[in-house]
Amino acid sequence: MRVALLHYWLTNIRGGENVFLEICRMYPEADIFTHVICPKIKEKFFPGRNVFTSYVNYLPGAAKYYKNYISLMLSAAKTFELSDYDLIISSESGQVKGISKPTGAKHICYCHTPMRYVWDMFDDYCTAAPVHKKIAMKVLKRYLRQKDIDSTATVDSFIANSAFVKGRISRIYNRSANVIYPPVDYSFFSSGTAKKADDYYLMAGQLVRYKRPDIAIRAFNQNGKRLVVSGTGKEYRYLKSIAKPNISFTGWIDKDSLRDLYTGAKALIFPGIEDFGIVPLEAQAAGVPVIAFAGGGALETVLDNTTGILFKQQNSVSLNLAVQKFESETVNFNAGAIQSWARQFSSKCFIERFKAHISKQLS
Repeated sequence: MRVALLHYWLTNIRGGENVFLEICRMYPEADIFTHVICPKIKEKFFPGRNVFTSYVNYLPGAAKYYKNYISLMLSAAKTFELSDYDLIISSESGQVKGISKPTGAKHICYCHTPMRYVWDMFDDYCTAAPVHKKIAMKVLKRYLRQKDIDSTATVDSFIANSAFVKGRISRIYNRSANVIYPPVDYSFFSSGTAKKADDYYLMAGQLVRYKRPDIAIRAFNQNGKRLVVSGTGKEYRYLKSIAKPNISFTGWIDKDSLRDLYTGAKALIFPGIEDFGIVPLEAQAAGVPVIAFAGGGALETVLDNTTGILFKQQNSVSLNLAVQKFESETVNFNAGAIQSWARQFSSKCFIERFKAHISKQLS
């Protein structure tokens, strides 16, 4: 059986790419298709693999400005030569599932989310965009939405990365989906040297607008407690400019250093709405409780008053009330119990569930 694996673009390794890498390890002989790939990514993560790109890869500045070509990607997916493949698995958030599917082939789509920037979060992305992009987004919105819906026609079976995204798939595409949670590297994050929590809270991940890191900064500006912020992104400079001295920024750090930060933290702060959100599970794999906004994937990955605390309003006041509750010790957290919960999201569990779904679809 010939297998083709598709991912929208391979320019950085983030949450969606880590899921795709796990799928690639499951199918070591499969060919890989993507719109854009950076040479360094190909060399490091796909040595010896057949990697094919669409024409978008050869457009000016594609490796850096790939998002400028999203309107082309929806059509460019049809140019992938897939006629000899029996199984096609797309790892997708809108730009690669609209393929020309060969007769008799099965197309399984692992959907990280329908395109946020043309659906649920269009207004948020549009507000943050420069003027010329605002105009382009408004002009292209209807076209991109229709193309996104049309691209579902070749999908035989959807997999959603969370119940939250399953709801989006149902609402936007009018399609059903099975939920298979993305894998957390449980063995790695649970293997950190156990130590008593230091006197700091941690916020980790991309510092971008929709993740609402500003809520954590404002909350800790108000409460004066120590907050360590790990990660980079477009909001980095702004957040640093408004942060008080009790808040420190590490910038980008490697995986080992991040694990050390998790194991030393009192709790992870997670103020955004994510489609799934792998960071809270990394923290829980390290035995660290999570203080998260009660929305999106956190409702599925954080057990309120058992592995963390969920705050109900997405603002600094509500977050600080959760921090107060955490410090009051009215709720006790057990590192072993937290890790036990996180274990069900391990790579091993992901592989078992994914293979079972594929087998069912092929039978």
